[in-house]
Amino acid sequence: MKKLAIIAAAAAFLGLAQAPVVQAAEEVEIPSHDWSFSGMFGTFDRAKQQRGLQVYREVCAACHGLRLVAFRNLADLGYNEDEIRSLAADYQVEDGPDENGDMFMRDGVASDRFPAPFPNENAARMANNGALPPDLSLITKARQQGPDYLYHLLLGYQDPPAGVEMMDGMYYNAYFPGHQIAMAPPLMEGAISYADGTPATTQQMAEDVTYFLTWAAEPNLEARKQMGMKVILFLLIFTGLLYAVKRKVWADLH
Repeated sequence: MKKLAIIAAAAAFLGLAQAPVVQAAEEVEIPSHDWSFSGMFGTFDRAKQQRGLQVYREVCAACHGLRLVAFRNLADLGYNEDEIRSLAADYQVEDGPDENGDMFMRDGVASDRFPAPFPNENAARMANNGALPPDLSLITKARQQGPDYLYHLLLGYQDPPAGVEMMDGMYYNAYFPGHQIAMAPPLMEGAISYADGTPATTQQMAEDVTYFLTWAAEPNLEARKQMGMKVILFLLIFTGLLYAVKRKVWADLH
């Protein structure tokens, strides 16, 4: 019996040791996409961000929250106060308690954050066959190659290869680890009508919402890059001045 226990323990250890190998085998290579915000001089595309907000509101918001983004933050995307006030008022936000100690619903205001689509985690799971839709506030920071991953994930739905058995309620996605994802394909050709008249192809919608969610995850990206360039320029000038002073000092000594 003792020998069998030792064999079982060894087998369990080997199984655990092999888990990272299996996980590594499931990793998917994500192609790089050309983003305007990439590189040292990268900046956001405001038109794409605004269209991405529309995609989020009309497609993603039914299941995914954006709890870290306030409506007033949308000023970064070029919206004025009246537009932000009008957009916020489209949402109902829980507030209170009132004088009777009860919570109540009211129209959203600029200082509110995007309300969650479900009152709690259990309700979210119940509405999605047990799967919990992640909040999208930091999605492009929480995933490796975040923007590339999100873009290709949205476009990666396809029929499963021959011999691949899908679990109930799952969809095959070429870029999702394990290739089986609970989220149904969210984007459909022409599913929305862009306010600026841009054709709503699935590629366009995937790119636009990725621009928007990249901003949501890192709204200070442009300011950070600008500050970095200023620091580099300062250091170059400072280095040049130090070199000039050094030459002057040593010239006087000789």
